Amino acid sequence: MPTPYHPPVKRSVEIAGHKTSISLEPIFWDMLCEAALAESVPINALVARIDVERLEVDPLPGLAGAIRVWLAARLLR
Repeated sequence: MPTPYHPPVKRSVEIAGHKTSISLEPIFWDMLCEAALAESVPINALVARIDVERLEVDPLPGLAGAIRVWLAARLLR
């Protein structure tokens, strides 16, 4: 099994018609892909939903951090 300790990888996503990039470690990207599959939504749609949730928080977290927190919270459910 490969090590989970890998630097972030930059990937492109589209949120509300705008392209942006996020840098996530491969383990978090894999978890995000699994979550999108489990919820039967495209990755872009799931990232957009997480983005909407993070925009309601003050102070505003970065998108990659919000994704990591969302994934951790999902594991705790």
